[in-house]
Amino acid sequence: MHPWGKWGRPFLEYGVAAARAALRDAGLEWTDVQYVVGADTIRNGYPGFVSGASYARELGWSGARVASCYAACASGAQALDIARARILAGLCDVALVIGADATPKGFFKPVGGDRPDDPDWLRFRLLGATNPAYFALYARRRMALYGSTSADFAAVKVKNALAGSLNPMARYRKPVTAEEVLASPMVADPLRLMDICATSDGGAAVVLASEEYARRRGTGFVRLAAVSTVTPLFPNTVLELPDFATDSCAAVPAPERPFRAAITHAAYEEAGVGPDDLSLAEVYDLSTALELDWMEDLGLCPPGEAEKLLRDGRTALGGRVPVNPSGGLASFGEAIPAQAIAQLVELATQLRGRAGARQTANARVGLAANQGLFGHGSAIIATV
Repeated sequence: MHPWGKWGRPFLEYGVAAARAALRDAGLEWTDVQYVVGADTIRNGYPGFVSGASYARELGWSGARVASCYAACASGAQALDIARARILAGLCDVALVIGADATPKGFFKPVGGDRPDDPDWLRFRLLGATNPAYFALYARRRMALYGSTSADFAAVKVKNALAGSLNPMARYRKPVTAEEVLASPMVADPLRLMDICATSDGGAAVVLASEEYARRRGTGFVRLAAVSTVTPLFPNTVLELPDFATDSCAAVPAPERPFRAAITHAAYEEAGVGPDDLSLAEVYDLSTALELDWMEDLGLCPPGEAEKLLRDGRTALGGRVPVNPSGGLASFGEAIPAQAIAQLVELATQLRGRAGARQTANARVGLAANQGLFGHGSAIIATV
């Protein structure tokens, strides 16, 4: 990985640094890579739209096969899935997956231009609905349904900040107190500044290889047991970015599983494991309140009981299932194409027993989940 922060340099610099680090860790040269996949960024001009080729050019034209993909916050997971599918199909043995971003200060905004048929453009233009406004709606929903409080949300930040303070790749490396969170400026009621993840620069990369190739190399590796990328089922009765409203379930019943739970369920089915098998989880804590939702979507507890899990310390470092032992987005911020790849880096680091002070004891199975715009959601399961 490249350390995350607000560095003000080209995104390619972060991605190439992460790629070289991944190759060093795998004991490979760039010329050993047969297939390179870039997770695209839409904020950095044409090189960001064809990031796979952009990274390949920076690393040196080698004739490797190449692909680029964009799926909003699920871009990294989709890039992993593309590389994994090619390896499983027997079309290559070694692939390099890279994602990086250079982000603006403040909120993300829609891509420029006037596009009245684009829901993402419309939500900003008609409602002024920035991402934190959506996060606040989710938080209000949780408060109404389960009686969650601002103190509960602050406890999530305290937990993740402590983990992030132990991660050299994190942007924010200072533990915080609940009092500090509750005293930070209000952004979108009930969420305060320290409840919401920042936008960041950063990069992440991983080397994927066939099992035969990895065993032949004799280096430590983990198994990528599942990569699920799913869409919601109709009717989608929970508001999702960038939509303005939910589907009605007046005529047909709501699905058995809402969108986020469906994402993780698909991964469990593919990997042949369940929530009780998890050693740790990395989830998409765009806000502190959303992490509580994810604990339930992962099946770690029934709906409405995530606060109890949190208070009991079961999702903290040293708990039964640490959630966001990397520090999560709370400590990293959003660098969109890199996020899912960074989550997998944390799973691999933990499963290989290399996480130092934030290490999960006897880690065997890790899950990472994220959610992109327009019905993209992904979960990754890695095992030893």
